[in-house]
Amino acid sequence: MGRVTAIEPQARHANRYNLYVDDQFVFGLSAIFAGRVRVGQVLTDEELVKLEQDEAFETAYEKALRFLEPRPRSATEVKQRLLKKQIAVDAIDRVIIRLSEAGLLDDAAFAKYWVESREQFKPRAPRALRFELKRKGLSNADITQAIGEVDESDSAYRAGVERAKRWRNLERREFLEKLTAFLIRRGFAYGVAKEAVVRLWTESRAEEFDP
Repeated sequence: MGRVTAIEPQARHANRYNLYVDDQFVFGLSAIFAGRVRVGQVLTDEELVKLEQDEAFETAYEKALRFLEPRPRSATEVKQRLLKKQIAVDAIDRVIIRLSEAGLLDDAAFAKYWVESREQFKPRAPRALRFELKRKGLSNADITQAIGEVDESDSAYRAGVERAKRWRNLERREFLEKLTAFLIRRGFAYGVAKEAVVRLWTESRAEEFDP
């Protein structure tokens, strides 16, 4: 138990305050929590612990929201981000629950978003997509559902279109070798890559001689 003796604004952080109890600094507070205490107020040990926990939670929640602004994230990505910011694990768990309940964190929706984005801008083989999503902490069920409708042959073809245009003046053998290697690096099976490359070569020749 102790008496609040000072609530002072921090010099380097706007809207943050230092809380002093019995003339001793205890922890920093955001403006929302600093407004809930007053100089002279007596706080029990339990109230101080609760105040510190609530402050940690709100700080973590704000950091998580900023992290989610550019694009959707997986729950694991958010957890890892907050851990790097040295947020307490119990506060992180509360943040994850709150974000999930608010519909701001949904691993199944994130997996779908990721696959659709890849398919539109940078097609990859299903096994490459699976590897990427696994690294982001997605469950096998969410991954399988997200990549279930990916057509590997079509993805391989679309993945090779721009490179085929770039290499259209190469000799056939070099064209086939370079583009096949490129698609294999994207995770496509050799047979699928080869089929797409032959199709792209044939189309490039047809366009060249099309009157």
